[in-house]
Amino acid sequence: MNLYRELILPHLVHGSMRNPQLLPYRRRVLAAARGRVVEVGIGSGLNLPLYPGGVTEVIGLDPATRLAAMARRAARNVAFPVTVMEESAEEIPLETGSVDMVVSTWTLCSIPRVSKALSEMRRVLKSGGQLLFVEHGLSPDDSVRRWQNRLTPVWKCCAGGCHLNRPIGSLVEEAGFRCTALETGYSKGPSPMVFMYEGRAAS
Repeated sequence: MNLYRELILPHLVHGSMRNPQLLPYRRRVLAAARGRVVEVGIGSGLNLPLYPGGVTEVIGLDPATRLAAMARRAARNVAFPVTVMEESAEEIPLETGSVDMVVSTWTLCSIPRVSKALSEMRRVLKSGGQLLFVEHGLSPDDSVRRWQNRLTPVWKCCAGGCHLNRPIGSLVEEAGFRCTALETGYSKGPSPMVFMYEGRAAS
């Protein structure tokens, strides 16, 4: 949701958000997208070229002015209409039940009121709509969790609010979603930073 996510974290963890190592995550998550989509934390618009033909519209949210401007430039190169709003997922400026899908890629770690944001995502989804996500978060391994819990208080202060220890799957379900698919595991990089949650959840 911020400059840290695209400009700092990638170099610490993945080398670059454009790193081919991350493309399989993006492609798998976006392959299920259909209809009218809200992408929270659209950033510079890296996901836009990867949306499949069934997508009719993307509404991107990102409070960072610089990233939103980059996303608007990226939107010129795709066939479907894209609207980029400098807004937070905590207050989505859309009507209830007005979108088919919500997409979140490496965003939930840094939203201050993440439970409120997830509730908003569920609110704007139509009945039967889906949340598609890939995120990093809390590891099931005790030794890694201890490091995540130790590092997070300092890490979030110097890393744009990023939390290393959010239990993504639990947060999604506590917001009223039902996870219909969820894969977890480590990507390459420092273990406290790269435990991934990749899945779909029904509203």
